[in-house]
Amino acid sequence: MTLRLACLQAPATDHPDGAPDPVADRGANLAALDDAAAKASAAGARLLITPEMYLTGYNLGAEVIAGLAEERFGPSQREVSATAAKHGIAILYGYPERDGDGVVYNAVQLIGGDGVPKANYRKTHLFGDVDREAFAPGSELVVQADLDGIRVGFLICYDVEFPEAVRAHTDAGTQLLLVPTALMRPYEYVPRQIVPARAIESQLFVAYVNRVGVERDFVYAGETRVVAPDGRELVVGADHEELLLADVDPADLAASRDLNTYLQDRRTDLYRTAGVTPKANS
Repeated sequence: MTLRLACLQAPATDHPDGAPDPVADRGANLAALDDAAAKASAAGARLLITPEMYLTGYNLGAEVIAGLAEERFGPSQREVSATAAKHGIAILYGYPERDGDGVVYNAVQLIGGDGVPKANYRKTHLFGDVDREAFAPGSELVVQADLDGIRVGFLICYDVEFPEAVRAHTDAGTQLLLVPTALMRPYEYVPRQIVPARAIESQLFVAYVNRVGVERDFVYAGETRVVAPDGRELVVGADHEELLLADVDPADLAASRDLNTYLQDRRTDLYRTAGVTPKANS
């Protein structure tokens, strides 16, 4: 069954003219999410994907992020769940998660089209001071959920730049890898080169959904894209706000794996002797 995705390439939260730093406006972001969900659902999408840290903004500083962080089943989750159920569309959103011990993570949560939370993933590979000063690293690499008969998995931004992380998803059965991101310039080579390579070498679909706009000293690159396992770019974003649609067909995944036999041809016996222990693929 084909799954239609809607990718919300959204700007950083607007802030008043002359303000030295962005001012997070969770209410405005939730309102924009409701509008995007309505449009995506009307276009036949079954899943709406937002960028990394969508609800608050990303490059805000550790103190601001800590003040905005919520527990997984907090007020933001309840509002997103209401939006998902209202429009009958699953939503993956990025937010700062605070656990019961007060530790803050860079997280994404998937809400089903019925409004029920399905999965939560915490970023495992932290990027630079912007991540390390504000977040603790997650400890679970492969988090998955089933959506309309397709096994989806989750990574966040920098995570996808590590081939081992993506291959771990393939070995665990992920068919569609969802990657909310907040990629800034001058790293445009990531969506242009690394993301297609990951889709091809690990033989899965990758949906890489980025921010646009300016947030303090970050200029976000846009270039959201959905890449098929044969390297085809099903949709490519520009550098402005937009809602992008792409259809993911599991039959294309099976056809690509028949043609591109990387997974079957791996020499796992040699990798083990080199100190690497990937799971053998049957």
